[in-house]
Amino acid sequence: MQRYIIARLAQAVPLLLLITLLVFGLTLLLPGGPLSEFASDPSMTAADLQQLRHDYGLDQPAPVRYLHWLGSVLHGDFGNSYTSHAPVAALIEERLPNTLLLQGIALVVTLAIGLPLGVAAAIRRHSWVDYVATFISSVGHAVPTFWSGLLAIIFFAVEFRAWGLPALPATGMVTLGAAGGSLPDRIAHLVLPVAVLALFNASQYTRYVRTSMLDVLGQDYLRTGRAKGLAEHAVILRHALRNAALPVVTLLALEIPTLFSGAIVVESIFAWPGMGRLFLDSAVRFDYPVLLGVVTIVAVLVVFTALVCDLVYAWLDPRIRLT
Repeated sequence: MQRYIIARLAQAVPLLLLITLLVFGLTLLLPGGPLSEFASDPSMTAADLQQLRHDYGLDQPAPVRYLHWLGSVLHGDFGNSYTSHAPVAALIEERLPNTLLLQGIALVVTLAIGLPLGVAAAIRRHSWVDYVATFISSVGHAVPTFWSGLLAIIFFAVEFRAWGLPALPATGMVTLGAAGGSLPDRIAHLVLPVAVLALFNASQYTRYVRTSMLDVLGQDYLRTGRAKGLAEHAVILRHALRNAALPVVTLLALEIPTLFSGAIVVESIFAWPGMGRLFLDSAVRFDYPVLLGVVTIVAVLVVFTALVCDLVYAWLDPRIRLT
């Protein structure tokens, strides 16, 4: 096991370097650039633009800029934002708790919906429970979050207010003014974005759990467990669900990095000040240091969660051996 972990970590180093190199190269291919907003300013002269290029280090060759940035990252310095001039680490530290709050609650709601619904659909195959679960998962996965988010805002925030009903807030984390910032106010702001994210993600978990459970329910060791007199709930939860949880582990391994990177679409629609919105705003403004900082953190998390996923696989299924 130790040799396997060391080998995977050794493979992760060149992989992360390749990812950062590709992302850095893609930023150079983007049209415009960090100085494009100044180019249209009539008060900026060519000498001023050249001075800005020098101050930002944009007049240096691309390999030199990459090595300088990589050396700073290895020392924990992601540089400063081109637009706000604030340290990238400080910007990420400011937005990260907001994203963790939104994505963490959405993940809990997703598992609370997807896992029981998938298990119930598999146990009661071809029943009305199975048909309802399949319909909900199909609709939830087919409707994109930008569309369901807009519908949620129109219906629960706009139409409810027009009908004289209590409307849910549609933007931000808190209500501006003296009435904002309380716990009920924060919970109200979480309802719509959490619901949109949870319903979309729960559709995937429901389908995967249902399919995996159907494969497991016909195995011989479950028949043996029933023949030994085990209760049905023990057979389902202790034996069938444990082996059927392997696809769920894979989904969770892919989902955990989004807890830190944020949901770009949902955070943009609901004006949630998280990592996803920070990434989108930085991309629009060609703020390369922020883009590179966010992508680097997400890449490290993806590689780390993939390793953890393999270890959890071996724990759930003893037949899997890591060498």
